[in-house]
Parts: sequence; structure tokens; C-alpha cells
Amino acid sequence: MHATAEMCYNYVVLESGGRPWNRTRRASPRGSYSPLPHLAACRPLSCISRTCGVITYLKKHRQQENPLKLHMSLSHKAERMRKRYKNMKKPKWVVEKEQSKRAAAAETVWLFGIHAVRDALLNPKRDRLRLVLTKNAYDKLADAVAESGMEPEIEDPRKFSVPIDSGSVHQGAALEVKPLNWGGLQDHAFAAEGMPPRLLLLDQVTDPHNVGAILRSAEVFGAQAVIGTQRHSAPETGALAKTASGALERQPYLRLRNLADTIVELQNAGYLVLGLDGEAEVTIDQAVEGKRDRAIALVLGAEGPGLRHKTKETVDQLVRIDFARDFGSLNVSNAAAVALYATLPR
Repeated sequence: MHATAEMCYNYVVLESGGRPWNRTRRASPRGSYSPLPHLAACRPLSCISRTCGVITYLKKHRQQENPLKLHMSLSHKAERMRKRYKNMKKPKWVVEKEQSKRAAAAETVWLFGIHAVRDALLNPKRDRLRLVLTKNAYDKLADAVAESGMEPEIEDPRKFSVPIDSGSVHQGAALEVKPLNWGGLQDHAFAAEGMPPRLLLLDQVTDPHNVGAILRSAEVFGAQAVIGTQRHSAPETGALAKTASGALERQPYLRLRNLADTIVELQNAGYLVLGLDGEAEVTIDQAVEGKRDRAIALVLGAEGPGLRHKTKETVDQLVRIDFARDFGSLNVSNAAAVALYATLPR
């Protein structure tokens, strides 16, 4: 920290960065009247003021003191203050947030399977790192490999050494990538062209196979995006990508902080938000009758728990899928496909 001292009437001025603040009482021990208690404690201050980006430290000047000596003393104090701020511990939540950001930046995903790897190789938005193929898989993916410009590592099928689950059906193809960044809600919910927009919102659906199948259905029926939550939702993984069968590269998959806030934002933008609940009185066909030209968002819960109480209270209406027989229910991926189809314009 740079500090300067100058004579100003009966005061010595120490300057450094700060925000507007002013107090004209003498500081008590531990700085009861100062924003910087470790500086103001037990000091004979007449004023500590902050003015337009400058902290002004005023100390009474004695005529007999040497101004140069006083300037050096104040400079030492400023240096001690700088070191003390530098060594201050950050709050735990700040440290955790920074660690989370660093971990996300370093995160990579291994995609596997012919379809998932092909679509990732052809996706210009994908940040690709490493490609491992068997000779047979290379023959099937030669065109995509050439277009991607990657140099594959050819492996023996019996020694396919990539960090994926040993039970994974990789078909001799694996690709290390960075997770896709699809942006935010504004980038997809309000940018539909042609048909009225459709969104699928997932309330704590954590099974990657279900989410992969939902992405596939969403892409087939023209949804703008599939939206989960940052916590308690399926992250982008190889299993999810393989189940999606290439849809992960095409269908935006967003993970937002708070589902209820997202629902309210969509409602304010004119969306009709419907929550699927097997015990609802109204069927989805009845709810969308005469409203298929509107923007519609469908909210689906995890199998078993279903929608959370807060979600049920936030949606515009709870609806159910009308079954022909009294037999159980559909799993969440099949329910998403049926419900999405029911909302399409006729």
C-alpha cells in the first residue's frame, strides 16, 4: 500500500484506498468509532475519514516533531496494515466458492459409445482433449475424426485403458471433453422460432439414464431446453451422454440454482407452468386445451418422491397423464415424452 504524509493545518494526512466514511470522535480502545478497529485502538485520533476512494488518517501534529520522521512513522504503520490485511483469513463460504470454481474449471468428462463420441467430435462447441479408439471403432468414426482434426490413440480392445467404469459398454470409443456451457435461462427460454416454446424442468431427478432419455425425447419433440438444479440433479457424465444417444450435444441441459425461482421467472415471462402429479384431478390434455399456442413448461419430479411441496405450490396447475387402465405409472423419462407430445400444437 502506498502512503504519503503532508501538512494540512494542524493535521498529518495519510492517504490510501477506501470508501466514503467520516467520524469526528476520539476512538475508544479497539476502535469503537472506527471502521478499522485494529488501527484506531488506543490511538489519540481526532478524526478518521474516508473520502471518495481515499482513506484519510488524521493525527494531531505537534510543532516540535520532525515532519520527515512523522512521515516515516506513518509509512511503517501503513505497511503493517497492508500485511495484516494480506494475512487475514477469508470466510469459509468464500473459500468453498473459490474451490468450487477451480474444480469446475478443471473438470473433465469421459464420453463413450459410438453415437456419443461421434456427435461430440462433430460438435464445434465441444472442448475435446483426448480420443481413444480401437481399430474397429476408428473405422466407424473415420469421417468424424477427420473433421474434428483430432489425433486418436489406437488401443487394443483387450487393454482399453481409459478411466471409465469397467462395466460400461464403450464400443471401443472414448473421448475426454470439457462439460458444455449452455449459458442461462435467457439464452433458451425466450429464443424460440416457429412453434411456441416448450421447456422441461426436472425436480431433483438424479438418475443419469433417465435424464439422458429425457434429453433425447426433448430433442425429438422440439423442446428449447431441459432444466435441472445445480444440486440433486444428474451431472453431465458418460452414462448420461450414451443414453441420450447424441442428444446431449444438441439439446441444452441447464442446471440452475433454484427451481422455484426459475418457475416464477417463467411465469412472469408468460409461460404456463404445469407440474405432473399422478394424483392431480385435471389431465394434461384438459389443462392445455385451447392453450397450445402459449409457451408451456412442464415440471417433473423424481420417481418415488415426485414433486416437492414447494414446487407444487409454485406451479400454475398440477396435472396428470390420463391412463387407459388402472396400472401404476410411467417412469419419469416416459412421462416426459408423453406430456411433451400432449402439449404440441395440433
